[in-house]
Amino acid sequence: MEGHVTSSSVVEAFRATLDLFESGVDLMRQNLRRGHPGSSDEDIERLLRAWLLERPGAELGDCPGRPVDVNARLA
Repeated sequence: MEGHVTSSSVVEAFRATLDLFESGVDLMRQNLRRGHPGSSDEDIERLLRAWLLERPGAELGDCPGRPVDVNARLA
């Protein structure tokens, strides 16, 4: 059936998403190492965690559009 979404295709798409996320984190870690060459591994991981939590430049998300309060949708 064309256009039919199977659970295996959803799983594959989710795995691909996680792989891409992991690759992005690895790239940012490398970027932080280049920008902070004297920093310890612990310092780089701290900077990486801070970047993941704050996302400078993407505070409202990764794409254009109106901000949505996710918490309001959970109520």
